[in-house]
Amino acid sequence: MLTALSFIFVLGVLIFIHELGHFLVAKKVGIKVEKFSLGFPPNIFTKQIGETTYCIGMIPLGGYVKMIGENPDEEITGADNEFMSKSILQRAAVIFAGPFMNYVLAILLLIGIAFFGGRPIFDTEKIVVGQVTEDGPAFKSGLQENDIIIDIDGTKVTNYDSLRVRINAKINEQLSLTWVRGLDTISTDIVTTTTPIPLEDGTLDSVGIIGFYEKVISYESFGLVESVKRGFYSAHLIVYETVRFVVKLVSGKISPDMIGGPIFIAKQSGKEAEKGAQSLFFFMALLSVNLAVLNVLPIPVLDGGHLVFLTIEAIRGGNPLSMKARIWAQQVGMVVLMTLIIFVTYNDILRLFK
Repeated sequence: MLTALSFIFVLGVLIFIHELGHFLVAKKVGIKVEKFSLGFPPNIFTKQIGETTYCIGMIPLGGYVKMIGENPDEEITGADNEFMSKSILQRAAVIFAGPFMNYVLAILLLIGIAFFGGRPIFDTEKIVVGQVTEDGPAFKSGLQENDIIIDIDGTKVTNYDSLRVRINAKINEQLSLTWVRGLDTISTDIVTTTTPIPLEDGTLDSVGIIGFYEKVISYESFGLVESVKRGFYSAHLIVYETVRFVVKLVSGKISPDMIGGPIFIAKQSGKEAEKGAQSLFFFMALLSVNLAVLNVLPIPVLDGGHLVFLTIEAIRGGNPLSMKARIWAQQVGMVVLMTLIIFVTYNDILRLFK
């Protein structure tokens, strides 16, 4: 239930903000918006307000803003409120507004995380146990929150990273762990389980885990100015890494198996929600930047493809591509997009079985 609700919340917010960008700028430049849909049909909510029908669909994997005169196969009357009646710059602004709003959302989320949450502070002198994953090896062995781990396999440990490295090296192997709880010292043998780690070539590596997080002692809060700086810096860093990933993917340096789809997003949303609001909002910011970057790729049916059409129109002195060429490009883009959706969903299903 937590995974489902987290997935709907994360995706719903990202899609709403994206489509809201298109909608607001379209209304600003005088384009009639016939429909604003969050999700795809069948619809569970429909309401007409003014000239626009607002819908919420049962399939939460996208959304759309239907503007009059936008589709290439639609009859163009030349009315002032039609999409094609507006200047190239106005139409470009409408198209670019969606990805831009996702970029802005990511910045605001990251600023909020820095200002309200701050940076987590951990105990540097001892390993204090935080959340223990239910039904994991540590949980079954009796490890509890606030226990202090002092020894692994006869070696004293006071640093979480060194402990993690030792645990990761044991895959489905037994280890001996000692911790302190109040006045009691407890020792027990634990058999690790494994978790997959994706590599850039598309294969999966495995590391050993026992299922617990280090406890956050406190948070170092930042002032508004510093939070704004950190929000912008973090957003730009995510943009850079996303573009870098896409370039490596296109050039063949990274396997397409690294791409995740809706199932991956749903599963990860649940995991982040379990860690707390700060982790979930950071994951949302990460996805928001990804959505912005991927939407400006020059693929027809995506915002980037429409921007390419407008660029060609500008180069040709305001003469748009023929209707036949636009329809053909849209069809090719739809095939590419559907193929990509099928592929990432297939990847997600394989990950579940692996």
